[in-house]
Amino acid sequence: MKTTQQPGSGSEIQVRPVASARDLHRFVELPLELYVGDPNFVPPLLMERKDFLDPKKNPFFDHAPHQLFLAWEGETVVGRIAAVEDRNYNEFHDTSYGFFGMYEAVDDPAVAKALFEAARAWIRARGLRQIMGPMNLSSNHDMGLLVEGFDDPPALMMPYNPRYYVRHFEDVLGLAKAKDLLSWKIDTRTDPDPKIARIAEKVRIKEGIVVRPVNLDDFQAETRRIKEVYNAAWEKNWGFVPFTDAEFEHVCKDMKAFVKEDLLLIAEVQGEPVAFTMTLPDMNQALKYVGGRLTTFGLPIGLAKLLWYSRKVERIRLFTLGVKEKFRKRGIDAILCLDSLKAARRLGYPEAEVGWILEDNILINRTIQSMGGQLSKTYRVYEAEV
Repeated sequence: MKTTQQPGSGSEIQVRPVASARDLHRFVELPLELYVGDPNFVPPLLMERKDFLDPKKNPFFDHAPHQLFLAWEGETVVGRIAAVEDRNYNEFHDTSYGFFGMYEAVDDPAVAKALFEAARAWIRARGLRQIMGPMNLSSNHDMGLLVEGFDDPPALMMPYNPRYYVRHFEDVLGLAKAKDLLSWKIDTRTDPDPKIARIAEKVRIKEGIVVRPVNLDDFQAETRRIKEVYNAAWEKNWGFVPFTDAEFEHVCKDMKAFVKEDLLLIAEVQGEPVAFTMTLPDMNQALKYVGGRLTTFGLPIGLAKLLWYSRKVERIRLFTLGVKEKFRKRGIDAILCLDSLKAARRLGYPEAEVGWILEDNILINRTIQSMGGQLSKTYRVYEAEV
């Protein structure tokens, strides 16, 4: 138990591990209480969040011991945090990191300090030397703290937080920046630079690049092809950790309901998959009307709202684009971006969000800018010694 005295109030902040189903319920529901009145907050599906945090249902926990914490002020929950040891990450990078994530708190420095110290102490007790986050719960999930771009709701599977969290992390906790992640906005109705399009078509013919949509009737085999490209394409990226087979199958199974064939593209050269891009409709535009629950008083009210508003989604999120190393700098990334934007326009999506992209991935950021991309959001990952 971590105890901190709140300055001037005489009220004691206690941080305790999540130890029961009731604790987990409070952990999952806390954002719905903290973000009341925030027009840009999109309530997560509570059922999905509980499944995500269930070691019996999420294969990520097969290699990642973790502990969830709640901060209490009397009988009131005032904050939460998760501490994680991703053994696969540390083995892959030969590092000694513990992750923190799923941070939510009232605007109180005492709560911020107590939560972070609880996570730090847990990580230190496991013999790890550094702490990094927010990771929710790894770099293969949503990650980073929103530091710029608060005036627009988050896209699907992107984090969102109040502005004061930046002050918590930087001024109160003194965390150092590890990396910024960028997100771009593109109007799909605006034609890209004709020169870029001409060059891309010449490359397509010269290199014999065939871009095709994923075959949903052969989805299991397609996911194996995509996983092979994904792990090969990203292996040298900052923060990357390979998916296990079980993790990748789990993620693809969850996404399949939202996949549109024309927005999940595979590029092949002489039959070999060498690149892919995955774009999904931004279901956050529908989820914001659901309130986190698919049923109310036993009635599928939330589900009915989700189905109704999903027909009104106007934004897509291009969130993964990978090219095998030996096929880079040939323009395949531009071809995939162009083909994705053409498909989005054809399907009636006027807006696309592309991200996140590492701030120092100059090649991809320039490619997105050449397509008319405008920088819309910046997310920051922090680190510290434990």
